[in-house]
Amino acid sequence: MATFISVPLKKSSEVDLVKPLSKFVTSTYPAGDEQAEYIRAVEELDKLRRNAVGRPLDKHESSLESLLRYYDQLCAVEPKFPFSENQLCLTFTWKDAFDKGSLFGGSVKLALASLGYEKTCVLFNAAALASQIASEQNLDSDEGLKNAAKYYQLASGAFGHIKDTVLSALNREPTMDISPETVGTLSLIMLAQAQEVFFLKATTDRMKDAIIAKLSNQAADFYGDAFKQCQYKDNLPKYFYFQEVLPVLAAKHCIMQANAELHQSVLAKHKKLFGEEIARLQRAAELVKTVASRYDEYVSVRELTEKINRSLAAAKKDNDFIYHDRVPELKDLEPIGKATLVKATAITPPLSQKFSDFFVKMVPTAVQQSMSVYSQRKSDTVNRLVGTMREATNLCNGVLASLNLPAALEDLSGDSVPQSIAEKARSVVQQGGLQSIEQLIKDLPELLTRNREILDEALKMLNDEETTDNELRAKFNQRWNRTPSGDLYKPLRAEGASFCNILDKAVQADQVVKDRYNAHCDMIALLCKPESELNAALPSANPAKTLQGSEVVGVLRSQLARLDQVKQEREALEKDIKDVTFDMTTTFLTALAKDGAINEEQLSAGQLDQLYSEHNQKVQANLRQQEELLAQIQTSHQEFSSLKQSNAEANLREEVLKKLASAHDSYVEISSNLREGTKFYNDLTEILLKFQNKCCDIVFARKTERDELLKELQQSIAREPSAPNFNVPAYQSQPPGAPGGPTPAPRTIFNPAPPQTPQQTQAKSQPPARPPPPVLTPPVLTPQTASAGTTQAGTSANNPPPVAPPSAAQGPPYPNYQGYPQYFQMPMGYNPYGYGQYNVPFMPYQATPGQPGYPAAPPATQGYPGYPQQPSQQQNYYPQQ
Repeated sequence: MATFISVPLKKSSEVDLVKPLSKFVTSTYPAGDEQAEYIRAVEELDKLRRNAVGRPLDKHESSLESLLRYYDQLCAVEPKFPFSENQLCLTFTWKDAFDKGSLFGGSVKLALASLGYEKTCVLFNAAALASQIASEQNLDSDEGLKNAAKYYQLASGAFGHIKDTVLSALNREPTMDISPETVGTLSLIMLAQAQEVFFLKATTDRMKDAIIAKLSNQAADFYGDAFKQCQYKDNLPKYFYFQEVLPVLAAKHCIMQANAELHQSVLAKHKKLFGEEIARLQRAAELVKTVASRYDEYVSVRELTEKINRSLAAAKKDNDFIYHDRVPELKDLEPIGKATLVKATAITPPLSQKFSDFFVKMVPTAVQQSMSVYSQRKSDTVNRLVGTMREATNLCNGVLASLNLPAALEDLSGDSVPQSIAEKARSVVQQGGLQSIEQLIKDLPELLTRNREILDEALKMLNDEETTDNELRAKFNQRWNRTPSGDLYKPLRAEGASFCNILDKAVQADQVVKDRYNAHCDMIALLCKPESELNAALPSANPAKTLQGSEVVGVLRSQLARLDQVKQEREALEKDIKDVTFDMTTTFLTALAKDGAINEEQLSAGQLDQLYSEHNQKVQANLRQQEELLAQIQTSHQEFSSLKQSNAEANLREEVLKKLASAHDSYVEISSNLREGTKFYNDLTEILLKFQNKCCDIVFARKTERDELLKELQQSIAREPSAPNFNVPAYQSQPPGAPGGPTPAPRTIFNPAPPQTPQQTQAKSQPPARPPPPVLTPPVLTPQTASAGTTQAGTSANNPPPVAPPSAAQGPPYPNYQGYPQYFQMPMGYNPYGYGQYNVPFMPYQATPGQPGYPAAPPATQGYPGYPQQPSQQQNYYPQQ
């Protein structure tokens, strides 16, 4: 009776995990020990998959352990990598576990770029292997019974988990083996078998009959539910697997009911209810009889039948001779109770006892995305503060340049280069002068062109793949059931459009910098000359030495010194702002573990406000201090200008000095802008290369998925019938009244006949009824008999066709012909379809030794009237060309 049902495993195609995952790691994490550790973990994950699903598995706990470890690792790695069709695209292909395929079409399989699909199939294999291991246990030992019950409950829980999660994990119609209906049925079957194992354990331990009856009755209910699930689902019985399982479930249902009735009869006997005992034993006997008559080839109930029959015979004998108790009707019996000792194992990772996360230091993708957004918010905050201070610095330099300060205070003599102008000239020369700026301006178009080429190539790959997908969708219509490329590429196209917009703005910014350089190019070139040439280029003016000891000059110099101090404080403050760091990983991980989601905006805003509130206050105070000093400097400069002698030469010299000071400030700003632009283009190149790799990966994955889908469509088309109905040609159909066997072949080949009239053709297609062959004794040839034979031969055209003997070989239908009765030898080289095609000569009849001649046969030297004359013996058999 110990017949248990196990489930076959799914088979998977090989998948390369190392290349795409390693590429993601190298593009996401900086080079170093952390990146190398993650790459090693990726290699371990690929090795674990090959051990779990890439080879045949033994029915042993170690094989199940490897499957569970791989499933646990998939659950751990799922939130840490962006597995999706438009990001990290890995296509997993699995075959249907129950579909054996056909000769031309192959088995049904499904390829999806979904880690949830991989998890579902791996868990299915774990459940199937658990059922196989349980079915191999020795049920005669306590250890075997315990292991069998454990693995059946694990299998039931795994199948039930798939039933609840498969549709949300795949987001499309799954194959039939992992559909909710199928795995729900398998879960019921495994639970019923676990209950049966507990029944066997109770029987082995000789527990009370009341408990055993309840356990058995509950197992019968489980088997009955599973049987109904198989029987009433339209899609399950088509599997050969379920066609084999159905009779086993029906037999088990009857057997468990019979066991329940048997043990309940023992309980009735103890209560001295002998009539109930007989009624229950009769019911049990009927059940096992049904099993023996219908399902004997699947389950043997010989021992149980003998046991029930012995108990029934003894109970009847005792009741007939001693108790004389009335045997009640079956409907009047009290229902047997039920006791459930099994429960489907909850699937809560980790399921493996030896599980260790390969990527324990890697944060989940949600945290990575939140960290990326936080970094962008932090960068915006820093840029805002630094930009505010740099604008203040530019404003300060512009005001001082318009006032010709501090050059006006240093140029009181009017015949030498002011000290500030000389220092600015040396600074320009040290920074490379015009050559450095011109080289930077020359490099910008090359960097821009390189970035545009990378971006255009990435978008071209998307366009080409989308065009191919649209063509195949138009060709196959509803059969092309994968996600449209246009919908899948929307995030990538939005990202590409953003990059195009960034490049367009960069081109505009480059042009602004070039225009500014062209405006100050002459004065910057003057600053690059030696000090003697610079002094000669400056207009001379009358000396103003009387102002050197004045109070206003001292006040201006003091104010300018304080302004320089404010600018230095601002530079230090900028450095402090850039150096602020804070790791939000712990904060985001805590929020994810607590709430299951991350409110990044709220957490980031609060943390950034806490980090930069003090620096923001210092920046505002610095700006207010500069504003006050600039107002004081402007007031003092007005007093200084009123005391200074004013003439045309002095004004011209002052204008040139202002332009030189402004040229220096512009040179510093242009150099800074060009270097930032070069760095921007280089950084953007790395970003665009990652974008291009992302596009390349998803296009490659889509091509792989396209090839798999095309192969499946070809197989499905090959499995479809070419035409539902077609008409058989008339010459291939057997005429009415023809014998059931094939028409025998003629014994000789005739020369081509002359063209026949339609009447002759119709007469030939409907021959007369065939009389039985006559039984004649061959007479001795005489002239009279010869002449009679000649006459008979003359009428041989009306001879009926021969009749095939019962032992004739089966073959294609040969055309009807006229021949000799009881002789069906087919000559060599015979072609039944070759009449009228070749001029085949007549073959002479050769008598068989010991065979009597035909009645009324002519002499050997005389031919049959109406037949062509026999050729000579030396004539070739085959026609000459």
